[in-house]
Amino acid sequence: MHIYPVYKLWNINALKAKGCIITDDQGTEYLDFYGGHAVISIGHSHPVYVKALCDQLQHIGFYSNAIVNPLQEALAGALGRVSGYPEYSLFLCNSGAEANENALKLASFSTGRNRVLAFRNAFHGRTSGAVALTDNPSIRAPFNQCHQADFICLDDIQALESAFTRHDYAAVIIEGIQGVGGIREASAVFLATLRELCTRHHTVLIMDEIQSGYGRTGKFFAHQHAGIQADIITMAKGMGNGFPIGGLLISPHIKAVPGQLGTTFGGNHLACAAALAVLQVMQEERLMDNAREIGSYMIGALQTITAGAAQIRGRGLMIGIETDPEMLKDRNLREDLLWKGKIFTGASGPGILRLLPPLCITKEQADKLLTFLELWYTSHP
Repeated sequence: MHIYPVYKLWNINALKAKGCIITDDQGTEYLDFYGGHAVISIGHSHPVYVKALCDQLQHIGFYSNAIVNPLQEALAGALGRVSGYPEYSLFLCNSGAEANENALKLASFSTGRNRVLAFRNAFHGRTSGAVALTDNPSIRAPFNQCHQADFICLDDIQALESAFTRHDYAAVIIEGIQGVGGIREASAVFLATLRELCTRHHTVLIMDEIQSGYGRTGKFFAHQHAGIQADIITMAKGMGNGFPIGGLLISPHIKAVPGQLGTTFGGNHLACAAALAVLQVMQEERLMDNAREIGSYMIGALQTITAGAAQIRGRGLMIGIETDPEMLKDRNLREDLLWKGKIFTGASGPGILRLLPPLCITKEQADKLLTFLELWYTSHP
């Protein structure tokens, strides 16, 4: 039996990791500027995190949601305080795609409607309902097209207003910052208009903060930069620092009905212990401040380094570098970073580099990446 192929695999066997450094079986050290798809929020093998999981395993690792789990209440309280949404309720699941599926279901139950408005180049997961909300043909099967979904472009206010005159939507779902779509952010004006339209038309506004949330942009959620509130917020990735956990924050105006949502593994004891440790470290080490400060430093430096050869986008430690296609002919910046610079990064297609490092990245580590990029762009006119 063989593993079904999913991603193109780099020939690197990682044996251990600490902070922002990954070490392979040859002893080679790599600087992690991707965090395993923005998952590693507080750094690899953080001692507080490791202790929390080990301690929890000595007591109970899992039991079903048919019994009381005080860790869930503790997580809900801590998350409410740190996120700025203390009055919202928390539903726990296992992944970002699950979070979005449950958010869509809840919006449909709440409104009695079945149509959703989404945005071009969006990515909300690979399960059936989530795939229906992307216009990416490579992951959409005919099966997904039975779902009622419309797509418009980010920041097209005219198209947004027109869509609401044509249909009654159960929900609008939008990423805090598009990740897979190339680190693209809607303007504050657009988001404010979207919030007003959803309120006026009794449509549920779902903010997908799976990649852009959990302090990555310098605020807990990216949409908080625009000063709006969502009806449902979906989370995962950085929430567990590698342990699978996802969740929804749900507005009090959405009526809770027992039995509408459910999960076997969601919110289990180990997952909650991991998520509580993440929030503890984020606060104690002021990682949101670090994300904002190091991110601002990097974005400024990258704009100078690339000098018109690339577009620099993003906030905090969610940064996109879109390079002039002429510079990338017969070249691969991401491969050069990996094999020559020993730096992990991500991509959104062949021309956009994604930087999503752990929130504990240091200025010295950022400078290592910046130095490599400065040499690369200088030597590839």
